[in-house]
Amino acid sequence: MADNDNLTLGLVQMAPIWLNRDKTIAKAVEYIKQAQDCRLVIFGEALIPGYPFWVERTDGARFNSQVQKEIHAHYMDQAVQIESGHLDPICDAARKGKTAVITGTIERAADRGGHSLYCSLVYIDPQGKIQSVHRKLMPTYEERLTWSPGDGNGLRVHKLDGFTVGALNCWENWMPLARSAMYAQGEDLHVAIWPGSYRNTHDLTPIIAREGRSFVASVSGLMRRSDIPEDIPHHTRIRDNSEDMLTDGGSCLAAPDGSWVIEPLVGEEGLLVATIDHRQVREERQLFDPFGHYSRPDVLKLTVNRERQSGLEIEE
Repeated sequence: MADNDNLTLGLVQMAPIWLNRDKTIAKAVEYIKQAQDCRLVIFGEALIPGYPFWVERTDGARFNSQVQKEIHAHYMDQAVQIESGHLDPICDAARKGKTAVITGTIERAADRGGHSLYCSLVYIDPQGKIQSVHRKLMPTYEERLTWSPGDGNGLRVHKLDGFTVGALNCWENWMPLARSAMYAQGEDLHVAIWPGSYRNTHDLTPIIAREGRSFVASVSGLMRRSDIPEDIPHHTRIRDNSEDMLTDGGSCLAAPDGSWVIEPLVGEEGLLVATIDHRQVREERQLFDPFGHYSRPDVLKLTVNRERQSGLEIEE
């Protein structure tokens, strides 16, 4: 067991090539190559092809708006369809680097008709195989104008050397039962991915670490006005209504006692690398283990539905 105690992580805080799937994937692949000593490389929420920053900057709640239709159609064109192999370059980079990868995507789900979008967190193993796709349970606020609600199919953990890795999208990390679903499966490295915000990661990351007595990696994107390209619909309007920094990152890493391993990185892109030691998990679990010796399953029990939801069931 001692041979598997150490795990090296790479936290990638990067801006997408906004609303361009292939160029953003190419940029992510370069970061994976840089993280050649890492066993797990993590990217932020909705990275490929980007977070829908336009919604609150273009009167996104207006019903039947031609502006919203045009931007959304472009977003759909640039979204990820896993069945079509869009993530193959990242899978290949993971296999060549023998590293697992967690990344946020906007998924155009073929099994839901092919014309609805989901904020999906993808786990790729060190052999380059996609092992789970977690569709965000509940889009937050204006996200609901462009993303669809997901399901519990991706609420899974993955063994990676001596660690058990679980991950949630953004404000799912505020949902006690979603966190509990991961703890109950033996999670001891929790990954929280975000579009980016110091105010989110600075406050919540140490709380989850102390609650779960796990390492917690919060990984964020970054977005500046200068990252808004000219080849997207209504780019001038989006730029004119945007501040210089749309989201400022805040990627960080906390230990099982809530102390910082990496303090939040704010306002710049970068690859943050740290090696974590599983012995710290075992030490902190002596005091508290939320689904082990400090649980009462005879009193409190959680039920999780991991069935992939569909509106169609065909009987031949």
